[in-house]
This record gives sequence, structure tokens and C-alpha cells, in this order.
Amino acid sequence: MRRVWFLARAEVLHVVRDRATLAQVLVVPVVQLLVLSNAATFRIVNTPTYVVDFDRSTASRGLITRFQASGRFDVTGAAASPDQANDSLLRGEATMVLTIPRDFERSLVRTGSAPIEIALNAEKGSAAGIVQAYASNIVAAYASELAARTGPVAGAAPRIEVRARNWYNPTLNYKHYMVPGILVALVTLIGTLLTAQNIAREKELGTLEQLNVTPITRGQFIAAKLLPFWVLGIVNLAVGLAVGWLVFGVPMRGSLLLLFAAAAVYLVVALAIGLWISTLVETQQQAMFVTFFIMNVYLLMSGLFTPIDSMAPWVQVVSQLNPVRHFVTIARGVLIKGAGLREIARPLITLAVYGAIMLTLAIRQYTKRIA
Repeated sequence: MRRVWFLARAEVLHVVRDRATLAQVLVVPVVQLLVLSNAATFRIVNTPTYVVDFDRSTASRGLITRFQASGRFDVTGAAASPDQANDSLLRGEATMVLTIPRDFERSLVRTGSAPIEIALNAEKGSAAGIVQAYASNIVAAYASELAARTGPVAGAAPRIEVRARNWYNPTLNYKHYMVPGILVALVTLIGTLLTAQNIAREKELGTLEQLNVTPITRGQFIAAKLLPFWVLGIVNLAVGLAVGWLVFGVPMRGSLLLLFAAAAVYLVVALAIGLWISTLVETQQQAMFVTFFIMNVYLLMSGLFTPIDSMAPWVQVVSQLNPVRHFVTIARGVLIKGAGLREIARPLITLAVYGAIMLTLAIRQYTKRIA
């Protein structure tokens, strides 16, 4: 650890003395967060929907069919348990829950009116309002269809009353949804780019050969290179969270300790990828080009700007290999939904496995390059 500490201290001094690098780490992400949070948006298709049908009648099945056939909604689950539906919303597996009460069909026949409930995951802000509008149009069209088929009851056409609730983000503030995702992207970009240039810089300066003849092991070398930027990544995240809370009013409903613990695991992944890139290239310019290419793919397949639900099925499968996707899910879940360890366990375990793999690759690739 003494060897790791001295080499890590040298890396910290290099960053502190280089004003351009220091500004890149601390100032640029804040500016980008302020700008991008006001610019990002997306369209809504194939909204994951969970159905709770207590009536199980012809009329209720017809309504569910209309939702499925619209192209706007994708029924991903159905049960007669509101608790299962609520868990689906909390885990992010559903954006909307459609609840059809008992005696739905009987009320339509007798009185011409029947209520249904639509519960929305409103963490996505204005997107929840768009989803609600789509759902209301489908329900209104189905009511008109029933009126044309059965005729009016007591002089009035059948009417289905929609009662909507916005969960997690009642004000439909879209920035509450976007800021955590953008912050993850910026932390990833800065951390991966700086570490990708690290060993490449040593090669350009000719100091890598000097380090190779010292007693330091390859594992200690990689750890020393990773540790300072890991700390900077945590600091960067803390600064971004403060800006998100003070400027955009992003809620922090979950445990910040849990979020930083997940960030500690995620930063190992992001930095290990950067170090792995650094062992592959010969110059800092090459490292920069490779990093930006990988980051473009990461961001487009992370669900940050385009909902993963709207992507092609094969893209959704491939995106499971994207670490940014998993940490975006964790950050949004903890901050906006108040999710706990149980709800984020799956993406967190995925990141832990990813980190172990990438660290191993970085160490082995470094071994090959200097052998």
C-alpha cells in the first residue's frame, strides 16, 4: 500500500498542478449539467404497462386489448394484486398501472358510467402527462365504440371515468428525471477520458519504462492509477448532486449513502474501462478518439435520452452490457423513487461483476504491453 500511495500521490499532484485538467474535472461537468438539463427530451412509444383487472369481463378485456393494439402501450404484466403492480412501478419495470375495478361491465350496462384508475410513474415528468393523454384518448375511443354498439343507457352514452395519479414526480418536472441521468453521463465521461489518457501519457513521456523496472507490481500500478480518479469521481458526483438539488430542486428521497456506495462500484467500472483503453493505445490523442467513440454508444444505449422501452428488442438486450444504463437506473431509482438496496440489487450486482471483469482485463492487457 505504501507503493500505491506514493504513485497515487504523484497522480493527484499532476491533476492539481494542471489547471486545465482541474477545470475539466470540476467546472466543465457543472456547466454541461446546467445546459443539457434544459435541452434533453424524447418521444413516447411502447410504454410498459401493468394491468390489474378485478372485473375479468368482456368489457375489461376489450379495454385492455385496445391499449395493446394502440402501439403506445406494451402490457408487460397482469395480476389481481395491487402490491405486485406497485412493486413493478418501483422497480421501473412499468411506467403505468391500469386498474379496472370489480363490476366494471355491470356499471357500464346499468348506469352508462364506470371508473378505472391509471397510476403513472411520474418521475419522467412531462412524459407522464403525455402517457396520460394517450391513455385518456384510448379510453374515450373505447367508450364511443361501446356507445355505438350497445346504444345509450337512460339517454346517456356509456362513459368511462379516468382517475389518474402521478407517482414519484407529482409536479411532472422533467428536469427531475433528466438531471440524475445527465450527471451520471458527465461523471462517466470525465472519469473514463482522464484515465484513458493516463498510461498513454506515461508512454509519450517515456516514464512508463522507468516504472516498469521498479519493484511495484502490475496490480499495484493499476490500483495507484485508478485511486486518485476514483476519489475525483466521487467528488464530482457530490458537486453535481448539490447543483441538482440547489438549482433544479431534484428530490433526494432515497439514501445518499446507498447512492454513493453504488457510485463507488460504478466508478471502478468506468475507470477500469478507461485504463483498459489506455493500455491499448500509444498516444493520448488515440485514447481520446477511442473514448469518445465508446461514450457515444454508451449514452445512446443508456436510456438517458431515448427510453429503452422504445428501442428495438435486440438493442434492449445489447444495452444490458452497458454499465451506464445500470447506474442511470440506480441513480434515478434512489433519488426520485426512494428505492432501497432490494430494488437496485440487480443492476448493482451487474456493475460489480462488470468491474471485476474490466479490472482483470486492464491488468492483463498492461502485462502484455510491457512483457
